[in-house]
Amino acid sequence: MHHLAAVPRWLPAATLVLAAFAGQARANTAWLTIRVLHEGAPVRAAVVESGGSRAVTDLRGETQLALPPGSCEIHVERAGFRSVTWIVEVLVAGNAPLVVRLQDEPLEEEAIVVTATRSGIVVSDQAIRVETVPEEEIEENLTIQPGNLSTLLNEIAGVRMESTAPGIGGAALTIRGLPGRLTEVLSDGLPLIGTEPGGFGLLQTPPLDLERVEVIKGAASALYGGSALGGVLNLVSRRPGGEPELLLSRTSQGGSDAVGFATGDLGRGWGVTATGGASLQERRELDGDAWLDLARYERYSLRPRLYYEGDPGKELFLTAGIMHEQRDGGSMPGGTLPDGTTFVDALRTQRADGGLVGRVALADGRVWSARVSVTSSRHQREFGAAPVRDRQSTLFAETTLAGHWRGHSWVAGAAFERDRLRSSDAPAAGYSHSVPAAFVQDEYAVSDRLVLAASGRVDAHDDYGTFVSPRFSALYRPAEGWSLRASFGSGFAAPTPFVDEVESAGLGRLLPLSGLRAERAKSASVDLQRSAGHWEVDLSLFGSEIRHLLRVQNAASPGWLEIVNAGGTRRAQGAEAFLRYAAGALHVIGSYTWLDVTEAAPGGGRRRADRVPSEVAELAFLLEDEARGRAGIEFSWTGRQALVGNPYRVAGPGFLEVNALAELKFGETAVFLNAINLTDERQGRRDPLLLPAPGPGGIRIMDLWAPVAGRVYNLGVRLEF
Repeated sequence: MHHLAAVPRWLPAATLVLAAFAGQARANTAWLTIRVLHEGAPVRAAVVESGGSRAVTDLRGETQLALPPGSCEIHVERAGFRSVTWIVEVLVAGNAPLVVRLQDEPLEEEAIVVTATRSGIVVSDQAIRVETVPEEEIEENLTIQPGNLSTLLNEIAGVRMESTAPGIGGAALTIRGLPGRLTEVLSDGLPLIGTEPGGFGLLQTPPLDLERVEVIKGAASALYGGSALGGVLNLVSRRPGGEPELLLSRTSQGGSDAVGFATGDLGRGWGVTATGGASLQERRELDGDAWLDLARYERYSLRPRLYYEGDPGKELFLTAGIMHEQRDGGSMPGGTLPDGTTFVDALRTQRADGGLVGRVALADGRVWSARVSVTSSRHQREFGAAPVRDRQSTLFAETTLAGHWRGHSWVAGAAFERDRLRSSDAPAAGYSHSVPAAFVQDEYAVSDRLVLAASGRVDAHDDYGTFVSPRFSALYRPAEGWSLRASFGSGFAAPTPFVDEVESAGLGRLLPLSGLRAERAKSASVDLQRSAGHWEVDLSLFGSEIRHLLRVQNAASPGWLEIVNAGGTRRAQGAEAFLRYAAGALHVIGSYTWLDVTEAAPGGGRRRADRVPSEVAELAFLLEDEARGRAGIEFSWTGRQALVGNPYRVAGPGFLEVNALAELKFGETAVFLNAINLTDERQGRRDPLLLPAPGPGGIRIMDLWAPVAGRVYNLGVRLEF
């Protein structure tokens, strides 16, 4: 028989007293749900405080506070955003969720909120792997090449500027060994410069007004359709604020740049920025063969931008741009080539564009947005014969509705794009395509550690059929400071005339496109990231496969080119490593990319793809003081690469480039001196640039696999007003 212990006489009375106090506490406390958003997307790790209560938002952007009924002041903070304070009336029961919308805060330590994935979530919370180049790194590279983005983009692991029209200095952006024409290039989310033939769009864009660069690697057709089969590059411009700037520079190889940035506050939520400049390059012949190693060019550009931020959740962005450029390559004026002939290689480009982005916050945290852009480019190409003129125009429109529901951050939208090319001198190259599309995207926060994302898009191409493009991603945080991402996607790219050999020879030698199939690709990647203290380390494994790859071959008619689908597949696999260390004035950045890219050989079997280095590595050391300036040195290694169709060698040897920079500040003025390629690596030192005999379509110059300018010094001044 069990005996119960004696109960103290005071315990029942104490229990009644405690219950009474608990009931009173419940009567004096109410729960309020706070939902923190940025452009309709949840903001994780925002600190919410009221009185003595404090909570942190989860991956859904939500948290709860226990508050006394009545008027309460609620303060919300998150690094990289402007802090906000709300006064709310808390009820005993039935409180509706409080939705707080945060705005970007332009600070050095700002949390980078990417826009290329549409969700607008802080980059560390994205399931889709997005790499960013922040403003401080843009500034470090700005003085090296003020007139274009090529040096800056070469700093990103797995990204490379590859020569496309070597006679006039063209280059396209390749991501992880995929052809440059498969990369979607956006400016503030709009395709304003990504449709330029000849790989000149990025070469005609000064980086002075950039806030950051966003890169998505691998098949991204689920996000942006057929133009994003190889990846996405989004250039995000600086918003109004800060100081106007003027940058002037001159290189030892005859290059000059003058670029300016202006900004102003128009009041009542309106602001404006403007970027303009002129870039000049003199002719340079370095090998004594009368062929221009550096083509002459002359370029002028202007881009104003207008911003509006009205009531919370209402934003408008307007932009317009004009650009004129003349490039002249080929043989030296007044000189003759070794075979006694002369050759003209020139391109004139005139481009105008305009775009609009609007965003309105609706009820229940939903956001409606629209993007519209129009571009028009005129080209006049001379390639050893009469000029070939063409006009290319693009109309783009998109509307989306975004929101969140029970841990889901979703986006649904529709898009339409019309791309048109007309040429009276080469009518066979003309085309006109209209492509309506619909897409959905969902990111689901399963827990604070796990986020899943899925995207799907349907494009109805009027010539090549309907395509379904999916993409799946996952983010897992095994511990604080660690993140593991995995992604898989597939997509398509409709054929266009702008393949490398056509870029070199021009449209005038191309037969009509017929019997072609759209290129199809699939890609997968796994990414591991560790961020702790002064260190950040990223490791990636990836692979992709392309079917129906476009290639150019000599047509049956002598002197003509035709585009066909290559047999077999092109496969790319590799690994990337990235390291960043920052402590005080010292910054160390290192990257390494290994690539194995193969394709079907015409005679059977497989071969390594042309001009894709097996290894690329960079290591940079920088000392920086905001008041005094900066100094740094960079070592860049390019590994061995196969050279298909090269009459002088079957593979290009590896080579090392060493770059140094120094900048001294005197108040609002900075003077800089850069030394580029101190090792003086130059393709013309190893082999002639001229072919022994004209190649396909009459091409006279070798494909470039190494630098052509050699050692270059760059002296300039940067002024802030």
